[in-house]
Amino acid sequence: MGILIGLVVTLGCVLGGFMAMGGHLEVLMQPFELMIIGGAALGTFLVANPMSTVKDAGKATMEAFKGAVPKEKEYLELLGVLHSLMRELRTKPRNEVEAHIDNPNESPIFQAYPTVLKNQDLTAFICDYCRIIIIGNARPFEIEALMDEEIHTIKHDKLKSYHAMVQVGDGLPALGIVAAVLGVVKAMGALDQSPEILGALIGAALVGTFLGIFLSYAVIGPIATKIKIVREKKNRLYVIVKQTLLAYMNGSLPQVALEFGRKTISSKERPSIDAVEQSTLNPGGEAKKAA
Repeated sequence: MGILIGLVVTLGCVLGGFMAMGGHLEVLMQPFELMIIGGAALGTFLVANPMSTVKDAGKATMEAFKGAVPKEKEYLELLGVLHSLMRELRTKPRNEVEAHIDNPNESPIFQAYPTVLKNQDLTAFICDYCRIIIIGNARPFEIEALMDEEIHTIKHDKLKSYHAMVQVGDGLPALGIVAAVLGVVKAMGALDQSPEILGALIGAALVGTFLGIFLSYAVIGPIATKIKIVREKKNRLYVIVKQTLLAYMNGSLPQVALEFGRKTISSKERPSIDAVEQSTLNPGGEAKKAA
C-alpha cells in the first residue's frame, strides 16, 4: 500500500506541476517511446539474469507491494517452535526428537506453528541445526561459524532480485536517451515540415529522456529499495534461530535462550516477554491472537 501511495503522490506532483506550468498532458502520451524504453529494459533484464532470478524478482516485487515483512505473530511462532524443540532436546531421547526434525510436516510441534512450517527454507534451517545438536560432536563456535556462512549465503541469494532491479534502474536513463535519439532521428527526417510539426516531433523525442529518468529514480529505484528492506527483515528470522540455538548449546535453559533470540528483533517489532511466555505456554494460541 505504501508503494502505491508513494507512486500516486510522485506522479500527481510531477504531472500536476507540469500542468501548472502550462504544459499539456497529451504531449507526454508517447506510447512508442515507452515501448522502446520498457522493451529494451525488459530485454536487458532477461539477458543479464538467469530465469530463477527473473521469477524471484516478480515474487520480490509482490512482497514489496504487500509489505510482507515478519509480523509479531511470525516472531512468536518462531520463538515458540524453538522453545518446544529445545525442551524436546533437553528431556526426550534422541529417536523421539529425530522424528520431529526428520519429518516436520508430520510433527505436532511444527503443526502447532503453521507460519513457520509454511516457510520451508526456515524450517529446513531449524531442522538441520537441531540435527547437528543431536549428534553432539560439533562445538558451539564451529556451529556459529557455519550458521554465519549459511545466513550470508541465504542473504546473498535473496538479494539477487534487488541487485537485478538496481541494474535495470541504473540503465533506464541511458535507455531514455536511446529513445530520445531515435525520436530526434525521426524529427530530422521532417525538417521540411512546418515548425509546428517539427516542434511536436522534437518534443516527443525529449519525452523519452524524461521517461527514462522518471522510471529510474521514481519507480524502479524505490521499488528495489523496498525489496531490499523486506528481504533483509525476512532474513532476520535466521539470525533469531542462530542466537537462540547457540545460547542453548552454551548451556542456557530454553526460556533463557529465547531471550537471546528475542533481543535480535528490532525494538519496534519485538514482542514482549509476556507475549513470548504466553506463546510458549499455549503453543499456537497466543501467536494466533497477535495476527
